[in-house]
Amino acid sequence: MGKNTNTKKPKRLLKIVHVVAEINPFFRSGGLGIVVPSLANAQRDLGHEVAIVAPYYGSLIPKSLKRQLQLKLVGTENIEFKNGGESGVIEPVEFYKSIQDNGVVLYFISHKKFFLRQKSIYGRRNDNARFYLFDLAVLTLLQKINQQPDILHCHDWHAGLIPFFLRTRFKNVLFWDNVTTVFTIHNLAYQFGHNWIHVDSLRRDDGRTALPLPSDTKKMEVVNFSKRAILNADIINTVSETYREEILTRDFGEELHRILKGRQKILFGIINGIDYQEYNPLTDQGIRQHYSDKSIERKTANKSWLQKHFKFDVNPNIPVVVMTSRIVEQKGYHLLKDAIESLLTHDIQFIIMGDGNKEIIDFFKQVQTKHPTSFVITPFEQKYETSTYAGGDLFLLPSRFEPCGINQMIALRYGCIPVVHHIGGLVDTIRDYDPRTGEGNGFVFKKYNPESMVVAVARAVENFKHQDSWKELILTGMQEANSWLLPAKTYIDLYYKGIWLHKKFYKEKYGKG
Repeated sequence: MGKNTNTKKPKRLLKIVHVVAEINPFFRSGGLGIVVPSLANAQRDLGHEVAIVAPYYGSLIPKSLKRQLQLKLVGTENIEFKNGGESGVIEPVEFYKSIQDNGVVLYFISHKKFFLRQKSIYGRRNDNARFYLFDLAVLTLLQKINQQPDILHCHDWHAGLIPFFLRTRFKNVLFWDNVTTVFTIHNLAYQFGHNWIHVDSLRRDDGRTALPLPSDTKKMEVVNFSKRAILNADIINTVSETYREEILTRDFGEELHRILKGRQKILFGIINGIDYQEYNPLTDQGIRQHYSDKSIERKTANKSWLQKHFKFDVNPNIPVVVMTSRIVEQKGYHLLKDAIESLLTHDIQFIIMGDGNKEIIDFFKQVQTKHPTSFVITPFEQKYETSTYAGGDLFLLPSRFEPCGINQMIALRYGCIPVVHHIGGLVDTIRDYDPRTGEGNGFVFKKYNPESMVVAVARAVENFKHQDSWKELILTGMQEANSWLLPAKTYIDLYYKGIWLHKKFYKEKYGKG
């Protein structure tokens, strides 16, 4: 055999810590709680050492899952808030650890008032103070247990103060010198615990001044976690390539487009994936009949069950349209309000499963009263989530903006054909179907108005009538490659780049490295 001339050293395995506010299956509000654990699992499968740190919402975790966690107390600490050099409030926290079957380690930050006894993940008046404490506690925990990661991956605004702390309060702490921070923007509309657009421009956080004490509620409530992360992280990314381009513009940058433009050389886009083991119609225990791309005829049993469950006519020839997204303006529900009567003139059955804005929900409850045999709105129930995809024919996601979206990928996995607005991550995952060529995996409308959405749904309903080609469309979607395997590898490559940039920054700024 010839001599191996490949002298390039393999890249080392990494120690990765993800910091996130919600974590499936224990407690979650939306896609964030699904995305981060799935990414962590995929990175662990690649051989890396992976941990997740989250708040401990003890009141939200079912007893059966608490037993599954088998929590071990690993320490307690008094966390000190500071205003510059001035000491402030002391808050006691507890740290817990759980090791998952696949080797991913979970750490939880417990605080009786801020997390343990809370009945919801978000929506408190003191959310900024709560996550200020959480971010400080994360750094304190990692030092206390001597868990020095290569990558500290901070997800969305809730973890946004961590890069800021490492460039300010902790900049002279040797423990953190070789720790690279990554900040992922899952949704730029959410920058801190209040709606940024309602804050007077004169009161908006510049992202550079010292943090106030929690007792100064007026200043605390406008601290912009996302802005401070963007200004200080070693690497920034968002959850699709198209959304990366969009947030550099005034229309989608949520008033942060200027500072993002200033850092666009370290801003990247990586599309999310879905967990193919969790979302698998061949093994999913939440659906009535298992099936795959080799046996899609079995899918009809799930449709019959869904129609019966919601007291619709059990008829395979009537297309079932489903929506499972959060009921908020962003997801296109105001568009749907204007279009629903027109949509229901078609021979369809329409199911909305979700929670959110009460005003929007009340509106659609009136629609249900008017059209009880063809329309239903019901609260989100996790045990029935995949049943809607398995039984549905069409999945509607007409978002005004959509950083990535994972629902449309789950829908494809279950052979439920997406109808989406041409925006954000939906551009990167859904291609408009052309019945002449068979190309495409869904139905896309470009103009954000009710008329365009109605036309897209009408096109889908018309194509549904041609069952031979429709089955081919289902097969196309079910055979798509939307697992976490490729995104997880792409994140690892991004981490290596971040490590190089971190070393470069510290050498230039502090003469270290």
